[in-house]
Amino acid sequence: MPRRHIRVTGAAEAPLRDALRALRTELGLPEDPDAFPPAVLAEAEAAARAPRLPDRDATDIPFFTIDPPGSTDLDQAMHLAHRPDGGYRVHYAIADVAAFVTPGGAVDAEAHRRVQTLYLPDGRVPLHPAVLSEGAASLLPGRTVPALLWRIDLDAYGHHVTTDVERALIRSRARLDYAEVQEQIDTGTAEEPIALLRDIGVLRERLEAERGGISLAVPEQEIVRSDSAYHLEYRAPRPADAWNAQISLLTGAAAADLMVAAGTGVLRTLPTAPSGAVARLRRSAKALGIDWPHHVPYAALVRSLDPHDTRHAAFLQDCTTLLRGAGYTVFDGGNVPVPAVHAAVADEYTHCTAPLRRLVDRYAGELCLAAVAGREPPEWVRAALPALPREMAEGSRRAGTVERECVDLVEAALLKDRVGAVFDAYVIDVHDRDPSVGTVHLEAPAVVGRVESDGRPLPLGERLRVRLTRADPGRAKVLFVPA
Repeated sequence: MPRRHIRVTGAAEAPLRDALRALRTELGLPEDPDAFPPAVLAEAEAAARAPRLPDRDATDIPFFTIDPPGSTDLDQAMHLAHRPDGGYRVHYAIADVAAFVTPGGAVDAEAHRRVQTLYLPDGRVPLHPAVLSEGAASLLPGRTVPALLWRIDLDAYGHHVTTDVERALIRSRARLDYAEVQEQIDTGTAEEPIALLRDIGVLRERLEAERGGISLAVPEQEIVRSDSAYHLEYRAPRPADAWNAQISLLTGAAAADLMVAAGTGVLRTLPTAPSGAVARLRRSAKALGIDWPHHVPYAALVRSLDPHDTRHAAFLQDCTTLLRGAGYTVFDGGNVPVPAVHAAVADEYTHCTAPLRRLVDRYAGELCLAAVAGREPPEWVRAALPALPREMAEGSRRAGTVERECVDLVEAALLKDRVGAVFDAYVIDVHDRDPSVGTVHLEAPAVVGRVESDGRPLPLGERLRVRLTRADPGRAKVLFVPA
């Protein structure tokens, strides 16, 4: 599910970049993305030269990938087609990381230590060495690579009909980005496999709405340094971003169905948001001037928002807080947990489409292969299952810490030259034990920060003029007081 996407542009000597380097040191993160132990790099290089290859050759399917410009760690490739009965066939290839990673080996151990790729505004800390994640295991165009080949058939309304998954060699023909795909579809120049992304995506979005699910169109925040100041820009996601996400969600739901039927698996679960969290979002909506009638469900409100509107964009960022109770639930021997549903997906769901960037996906893929083949999962998979939820929770906690600290740094950098300035804001949260301390959401720029009064209770959910008293990227925090 989406996190806040933050990117920084500007000179390398900018104060924010210095603060980000200091943050990496503080959190024990390597500054060099290629900083892996020598044994890990040696094993990865050997695996890249001699992977375990499948017998099935599916290089005749003209796959394509859709990723941000410049991406090289490509987990997924797709091909979409009509079926003779009026439905659709989705071929979805997922990088076969297990073809390169030996259970219990150095690369495997390091992946269990890192758990997932971490994203910072100025770069990332990858799960696997680049020789695999950006080379031999990546679904780059023009290369024959091993993959987990999913075939998912849909009816004419987009309902899931059948699923199959097997190991195969595949070859992607084209690496596209979201802007290219959107332009081709909008101008009518897209070939059928690409044009069908809209048709299938819209059908799946409609089904998502019918079952009460919701996908957040979270904008990317870009902090741009110009002259001696920073300013904030939003990049709203395109429809093609959402259609592409629907293919991944479809695969995750199909994978969950396979594991539930087989009686062994790992699900991505999310409880229904507590009323207090929704109440906080209502205060945020009020702060941003967004009309949210009490009879309108949260999912319906989110679908009505325009991420190009900066107020709506800021609110969508706040909505990610409802996703933070998500976790992983393992089951074995047929005892499927209850409830087993992901509240935002409104269905059983698992993570299986990003094994280059997330540890659990490699295991989910192996469980699905075993389920389709009617055999027991590999022992190395079953042995790892009990610890996976804890490992993934720790990895998510680390990623959340990186995200929060980066957001604080970015907001401090954005406001560092405006200490003493007065802003219009709304109080969106107040501490239970000390009502003189809380959180404000500025009307402009879209910054959320701590506010402390002189002991007087803060007016929860109401407008408040605040003065910025601290904004130092080196300290990673901003602080406001009532003006």
